[in-house]
Amino acid sequence: MRALRIILIVVVVLGGLFAIADRVAVHFAEGEAADKLKSTENLASTPDVNIKGFPFLTQVAGGSLDDVEVGIKDYDAATGTAGKTIRIDDLKADMKGVSFSGDYSSATADTATGTATISYSELMKTAKSQPTEVAPGITARIVGLSDGGNGKIKVMVEGTISALGIKQTVPVLSSVTVENDRVQVHADSLPRLGAAAIAENRIREITDFQQAVDQLPGGIKLDKVQAAQDGVEITVKGSNVKLAG
Repeated sequence: MRALRIILIVVVVLGGLFAIADRVAVHFAEGEAADKLKSTENLASTPDVNIKGFPFLTQVAGGSLDDVEVGIKDYDAATGTAGKTIRIDDLKADMKGVSFSGDYSSATADTATGTATISYSELMKTAKSQPTEVAPGITARIVGLSDGGNGKIKVMVEGTISALGIKQTVPVLSSVTVENDRVQVHADSLPRLGAAAIAENRIREITDFQQAVDQLPGGIKLDKVQAAQDGVEITVKGSNVKLAG
């Protein structure tokens, strides 16, 4: 009976030591992965990396990790225009089936899904904010973007009638969609500026615009977008996503 008790104590102690070693190892691995990701993606700050699942050491021995969460506070995505980027806030990605090379220099996830936000101030940079003539004596421009409710963007269009010295600001509810790695804003109905008839294609040159969002971390792509209180919420996804290397 005493021998059994001793064996049980030894098992408990060894189990506790293994658990401690496992947590120490995963903490070290998370730090190394975060530093590697910061370097490969040229990030301004170190991202958060959370390796989920227990035990970690047996996953490593098997050559792959079940689930890895990555959080990047700020990421400057390419826009397709030389020298111009757009800031993506709070990018959170969940990587499944992460396999790595024998020397741990590279890692690839089978699939990845995630969310992020593009603030209205960032999206405003691509909107037509300079006065543009849409009809003789009438100019228009976008002066603000905000949440319009029900997944819509409220686009504030300012029209100026030069001859009368009149300015009016009209709210336009717009739909936001994704197509070919671009966030597209399209007015549901067009504003009426003064009494003049304005061709639809001319006013849509102001109200409708698009923003490319390219070269996201690991090759993930835009999937869906929806207007929200603080900006446009985006959903991303990808397969064979490279975390490093």
